[in-house]
This record gives sequence, structure tokens and C-alpha cells, in this order.
Amino acid sequence: MSNSYKYIDPDYTYTDPKTGLLRNLQDITDSEVLLFVESSAVTKRLQEFYENPIKIKGIDTLFEIHKQLFQDIYVWAGKKRTVEISKDGKQFFPTSHFDNAFRYIDLLISEFKKIPKDNKRKLAEKLAEILDNVNYLHPFREGNGRTQREFLRLLALENGLTLNLNPPDNKSVYEQYMKGTIESELITLTELISKLINTNKK
Repeated sequence: MSNSYKYIDPDYTYTDPKTGLLRNLQDITDSEVLLFVESSAVTKRLQEFYENPIKIKGIDTLFEIHKQLFQDIYVWAGKKRTVEISKDGKQFFPTSHFDNAFRYIDLLISEFKKIPKDNKRKLAEKLAEILDNVNYLHPFREGNGRTQREFLRLLALENGLTLNLNPPDNKSVYEQYMKGTIESELITLTELISKLINTNKK
């Protein structure tokens, strides 16, 4: 899968013009070091959500999750992006219309919470729809994928379901996830989620 993101950021709002790296709280200037430190910090913060899950109230919780995950690395953790982003020529949701997208995603979340807990197919379809819209929104300069996967995991958990969209060493799941999100294929996402969700045996 291609990873050719483009950012319209002539004022270097997020990046250091000398290194091209995202400005970070630890003043790291080496790309490999930043990748390692960021990954380690996010993994630690993710564990906190597993130990103390939070309720998904709406789109605001997505921002809460991002802040929790990236607070050790970026000053803008939990804040909506102010630059436009595209990937492979496809632009993500324009920042000027974010409020409309927020309201629509809140509606989808409300619809999800009304679906009977034993209707796994319907739950999977709605989770796929939410994922597709959150991914198109791409509200953060960095960390969208990790944030939205945790968002969906917590949302499924509220209905007594386990959902891991990032299982270790599972290339097939990763490829389906990327294909479904990049190409906005709801059928692919629904099939993937249907295959992965299980009743939480507590």
C-alpha cells in the first residue's frame, strides 16, 4: 500500500523546516529515534485504556483518546488539525467543514448504540460506517489510524464485544484494513470487522 501523504502547510505549523520532522516535546531530530520513542509512548498509553476503558460519548471522545495517546510526544495532541491532508491524490475532509462531519459522526455513534447487542452483523456494518467516516475526517496531523482503531475497540467494548483491528503479525488484517479505509470500501471493512469481533467473555 502506498504511503504518499501530502500536507498543505507552507508555514511549517507542525514540522521543523530543517529536519522535516514533526516538532515534538522531546526535541528529537532523528526520524528513527522519533519513530521508536513515539511508538513506545503510544503503546504505554494504549495499555492504560485496556486497564481503564472509557465510554465513547461521541466525536469528542476521539479527541480525548488522541490526547491520551500522544500527550508525551506532541503539544497538539487531542487538537484538530489546521492543515489539509491528502493521500495518493485523495483529499481528506476539509478543515473548513469539520463541524458538519462531527455532527454526522455523532449521529452514527448514536445509531450504533441503539442496535441490539446480539445483532453482530448490524453492529459490524455500523462500526464499518463509523470507521469509514472517521478515517475520511482524518482530524489529526498524525496518529489518525492508531486513534481510530482504539476508538472502535472501545465502542465495540460497550456492546460486550472485543475488536482488535491491529493484531500482531497479521498481515492479512492489516491489508484489509488499509484497503477498506484508503479506498472507502464499506463491504471490505464490514467483512473484516465481522470476522474480528467476538463476544467479550467476562
